[in-house]
Amino acid sequence: MDDTICAISTAQGIGAISIIRVSGKDAISKVSKIFDGKNLSDVPTHTIHYGHIIKDNEIIDEVLISVMKAPKTYTKEDIVEINTHGGISTTKKVLEILLENGIRKAEPGEFTKRAFLNGRIDLSEAEAVENLIKSETDLERKLALNQMSGKVSEKIKKVRDLIMELLANIEVNIDFPEYEDALVITLNNLPIKLNEIKQELTKLLNEAKIGKLIENGIKVAIVGRPNVGKSSLLNALLGENKAIVTNIAGTTRDIIEGELDLKGIRLKFIDTAGIRKTTDIVEKLGVDKTLNVIENSNLIIHVLNNNEELTKEDKDIMSKIENLNYITFINKDDLPTKINYNSKNVIKGNTKLANGLDSLKNKIIELFELEKISTNNLEIVSSARIIALIKEALVSIDNALNNVSEKIPVDMISIDIKKAWDLLGEITGETYQEELLNTLFSKFCLGK
Repeated sequence: MDDTICAISTAQGIGAISIIRVSGKDAISKVSKIFDGKNLSDVPTHTIHYGHIIKDNEIIDEVLISVMKAPKTYTKEDIVEINTHGGISTTKKVLEILLENGIRKAEPGEFTKRAFLNGRIDLSEAEAVENLIKSETDLERKLALNQMSGKVSEKIKKVRDLIMELLANIEVNIDFPEYEDALVITLNNLPIKLNEIKQELTKLLNEAKIGKLIENGIKVAIVGRPNVGKSSLLNALLGENKAIVTNIAGTTRDIIEGELDLKGIRLKFIDTAGIRKTTDIVEKLGVDKTLNVIENSNLIIHVLNNNEELTKEDKDIMSKIENLNYITFINKDDLPTKINYNSKNVIKGNTKLANGLDSLKNKIIELFELEKISTNNLEIVSSARIIALIKEALVSIDNALNNVSEKIPVDMISIDIKKAWDLLGEITGETYQEELLNTLFSKFCLGK
């Protein structure tokens, strides 16, 4: 991290401005060499200055330059941000001049990586930066902001402190048995401490279910036999003609997707090929894809036709989804009723008049308890990486409890307890491997 890096921090394309970020010990001096304006080395920190970027006495662009001196910056290094006119050619030209002057092009996420390595943020907070950039709903934004503010890290550190206190007592008992002020940890009182830790970890995982729901959304598969109105339902829900609709059975042959924001949660709708036996090779591939989608969805919407009796194909689909989370939507309720069907979570309506769509949405809200998701308290885990580490830590604590019941010596049990402490340390980056950092930050966009 001894060198100085640069990258374009705004989306490339035509726009009002582009921002090129430079960070490192030589950021101010090297940008000063190509800036026709005030001497940036002499200006106060956190100030903006007007001038021109020049090369060989030629004006490249009229710019505003922000100067931020260490340590009160994003990376805790000197940072210069060059605000150029938006446009591909101008922005790339300024970046090219910076590279010619010995500044290295930053890798994806390298600014945030430096912020972590320099101790400004922990690994959990760094991860939240990318989540904030990618957030698509208001709840996703608030979830990422809470994690970025360190509120999730505080919960992890609270559990680590409980574990460290326990480990410290065990060490004192072993190394200084004569020390009377320390709590003596025995096989009798150890389970009390371990269960307290387990309770906190379980609480984090239970809260994480909401976090995963907000971050990943709900994958909803619309299924049914051909020509019952699946594509019409998708189009009606999205308010656009996403899928082709005809009265010819088997029109939809591949997966068609669309998204809808419901109470801040993304519903990822998938219109699937109608399920039926067919000799058409292309249609059969579509049916096979549908069956795979059913297995990997959070919710199934099974569409039936109100003016037709249940067919064998309808019943076959019912048997495939009976143990899954599903809603039955009986379409075409404006036509004479011929269907005889009673089951849980049935909504009647028709896509032609948009009847029943609000009832369908409300049923989804009810099933996933979306009303209970508080927008004021989203201090919860959502990252798959963090959830996996908490689960591993919980396994280690369970192993320790099992070893207590097996009468294993306390000093041996402490190995599993220490492993849990190390795993939770990987969440905040207090313990980490270089490979983890490279993988994590490689997912970031350039300039962040």
